Amino acid sequence: MPLSHKTCAPEAAPQLSPLEVTSLLCRAQLLQRAALDGSTPRLLRGKNLGLLCEMPADEAQALFRSAAEEMGAHVAVMRPGLSLASAQQEVQNTARMLGRLYEAVECQGLDPELVQRIGQYAGIPVFDGAATKAHPTGHLAELLGDRTPLADNRRFVLQALLLDAIA
Repeated sequence: MPLSHKTCAPEAAPQLSPLEVTSLLCRAQLLQRAALDGSTPRLLRGKNLGLLCEMPADEAQALFRSAAEEMGAHVAVMRPGLSLASAQQEVQNTARMLGRLYEAVECQGLDPELVQRIGQYAGIPVFDGAATKAHPTGHLAELLGDRTPLADNRRFVLQALLLDAIA
């Protein structure tokens, strides 16, 4: 199963396979070159992404939104109103609704087990903190070199992940 269809919890993040690393880095380098040329492709135009978060706006939320919106996606930010104590049926219904409304969902600040349950029923890629520094993709930004600032490199890697998952 490709990384884009896994739920990846920052605190229990799986290691990326060499193939996943190579794929993400190649795509991120292409996006980096395009940005340096002033021609960021809008490959996510018309795509709808959800951002579920229980915490106030922070750097990771801003990174996810800017990465997706720069490529043409629409991002809806919402509080899920779910917890581990939520009834299984409520989680299933919410996940299925998310799957009908969005092409992918990023979860931030939710319990990893809850994110896994959402991912199980949503039928779309569900990420757990993909835009956080602790996510396995956060370390790939350093491998893109210093042609662009590290913050931009993080955005390119996140965009590569999104493209791998939904484009």
